[in-house]
Amino acid sequence: MSLRDFLDLRARTAGLPTQQQLRDQPRLPKGRSKYGNRKVQEGDLTFDSKAEHRRWHQLLVLQRACEIAELQRQVRYELIPATVGPDGKKRRATAYVADFVYRTKDGKVVVEDVKGVATPEFKLKRKLMLERHGVEVQEVRS
Repeated sequence: MSLRDFLDLRARTAGLPTQQQLRDQPRLPKGRSKYGNRKVQEGDLTFDSKAEHRRWHQLLVLQRACEIAELQRQVRYELIPATVGPDGKKRRATAYVADFVYRTKDGKVVVEDVKGVATPEFKLKRKLMLERHGVEVQEVRS
């Protein structure tokens, strides 16, 4: 019996995950997200992070001062429409959900996303937003 087999046997008999299970399915501590952000609840609004909540209040102040208008949260943009492949399987649409969208005094539409970490998925969706909708997503760092 190898050392790995022994450790796996010992873990299984103790009711713990084996080394292979730990490798294949890493678990985060309960209540923690992958990037360490914490959801914030304010009335009936839920924000994905403290930074997003803070930015929302900054934008509300700008809206009250008439610097921006038409402030919206969680606006969905379709990037790739749903399709049916040659094998007949349906493929879901790919969408980007912007954290905030508003209009400036000069009429320009601004799309913002609050980020602590710019993931490869976000970078790709930002490029698709520019290509599909002609909108450049502004990344707001927390």
